[in-house]
Amino acid sequence: MNRRAAKATISDVAKAANTGKTSVSRYLNGELEVLSADLKTRIESAIATLNYRPSQMARGLKRGRTKLIGLIIADITNPYSVNVLSGIEAACRTHGFTLLMCNTNNEIDLEKHYLNLLNSYQVEGVVVNAVGMREAALNQLQQSLLPMTLIDRKIPDFDCDVVGLDNHAAAILATEHLLDQGYRALLFISEPLGLVNTRLERVHSFRQRMARQPDLTAEQAEVALGDNARLDAVLSEFYQRHRTAPCAVMVVNGALTLQVARALRRLNLNWGEQIGLLGFDELEWAELAGVGITTLKQPTWQIGYAALEQVLKRIAGDEQPKHDQLFSGELIVRGSTKKLRQ
Repeated sequence: MNRRAAKATISDVAKAANTGKTSVSRYLNGELEVLSADLKTRIESAIATLNYRPSQMARGLKRGRTKLIGLIIADITNPYSVNVLSGIEAACRTHGFTLLMCNTNNEIDLEKHYLNLLNSYQVEGVVVNAVGMREAALNQLQQSLLPMTLIDRKIPDFDCDVVGLDNHAAAILATEHLLDQGYRALLFISEPLGLVNTRLERVHSFRQRMARQPDLTAEQAEVALGDNARLDAVLSEFYQRHRTAPCAVMVVNGALTLQVARALRRLNLNWGEQIGLLGFDELEWAELAGVGITTLKQPTWQIGYAALEQVLKRIAGDEQPKHDQLFSGELIVRGSTKKLRQ
């Protein structure tokens, strides 16, 4: 029976190089000036012969550092989260950190499990995309003393750095685009608002802008993901009431935009012809759907990169007051909001 070869240890290297473990440790830690040329050659040869690989975790812990960053994501299937993850990973590579990614899949047991797991691995900091996380897990986050940055979603009464979209400016930009295109009745559809600041800020700014023109119609509806019957009813009733206005729909995020697009197909309503459609978050399929769907694109990669760098500042001892770092969105105009004839 074949047995897997035992992994070489620092003692094995020292024995093969005919020296002590202290000299090998100095070689591994880069203290080469204290070693003779002959000794360095012997240690280097022993390491190569034994295929020795030092434990980075053990070496880091010995110095009080692990160079590990934890990332908690509520739903890795969300394109927004995937793009943010790419930016975080790039920043980790740049700064010499290793990322431990935990996808909670919106399950409370996994949220608690991963929070405990990251602590056990002694990560130096944590980045959290808290959208969708349960209150129990959020409360556990609040009790953590780890350097932390939140992406997109704030946690009530939790003083923490937040990196994300300037939701107010983005919602104003999207609303004014629809008005400039000639739409006079607008419906803002969101998932249930709850305490999710991104949804609340976008809806509030939409209503704030529409209040400046009381002669226009501004409506808002909350629909849970997957509730197709309610979504169909909301869209159908809105269109029947305002089909001559003309009317348009603004959607709070990419996941719900997809469901709205499917609902409009079920209702035989063509965006860009019978009804306008604009969704937050750029989606790969948006340009291919009919005449294309206008989106409010977030700089997701940049948001992820900045979130990781903010955590590293806190790890390094930055004691500046916690703050929000907000990025501007970009409007990608397509056929679903084509300009109407006046």
